[in-house]
Amino acid sequence: MPCQDIIKQCITEGKTVVPELEAQAICKAFTIASPATALAADKEHCLNSARDMGYPVVIKIHSKQIIHKSDAGGVITGIQNAAELDNAYDKLMDNVKKACPTAEIEGVVVQKQVSKGVEVVVGGLKNDQFGPVVMFGLGGIYVEVFKDVSFRLAPLDKKEALRQIQETNVFKLLKGVRGEKACDLDALCEVIVNTGRLLSAFPDIKELDFNPVFCYPDGCVVVDARLILKA
Repeated sequence: MPCQDIIKQCITEGKTVVPELEAQAICKAFTIASPATALAADKEHCLNSARDMGYPVVIKIHSKQIIHKSDAGGVITGIQNAAELDNAYDKLMDNVKKACPTAEIEGVVVQKQVSKGVEVVVGGLKNDQFGPVVMFGLGGIYVEVFKDVSFRLAPLDKKEALRQIQETNVFKLLKGVRGEKACDLDALCEVIVNTGRLLSAFPDIKELDFNPVFCYPDGCVVVDARLILKA
């Protein structure tokens, strides 16, 4: 389904957050890489999907009422085999029922777990005065703690994206420390540029959040993509 049709359908259905699989489809259309992902309606489907993509996997609750999945116990990582997945599925459902008893559960997202890289965040929002703005900085659980971020107006080119990266402290990690290889800054610049293109292309997207983005010596992967629509 074309990106604009996905967004129109979400608006028609009254959704203010684009579902994860649809968000990944939009990212893919803008050449923003993400791990193999599938939506499973039940445990059997979950097990089959994990078998097809290969372990280890991550599972996440899929519900339009639960935006911050981790806070509801709705994310379990590091699942190594079918037996662990069987137990993790039951635990996930139990966590969510306790934390959000009234939430409508639409299924479970099964995602190939990728190896950890340097964690960064790439985000964006529509500023009333300046228009689309792209944010970059230290990602993962520390983004709100250290607030190591930099902003640019979108759209922007790769040279400007590199300057944006260099303004942050996480740039030191991306260059490689203590014998580690440097991350692929060209690929990261592509993610930032394409995020700006995405944000600029759709007036109905109010903000977006790619966190974490794992950076490697040979590329970058958006592990979690969140697109927020105007009410």
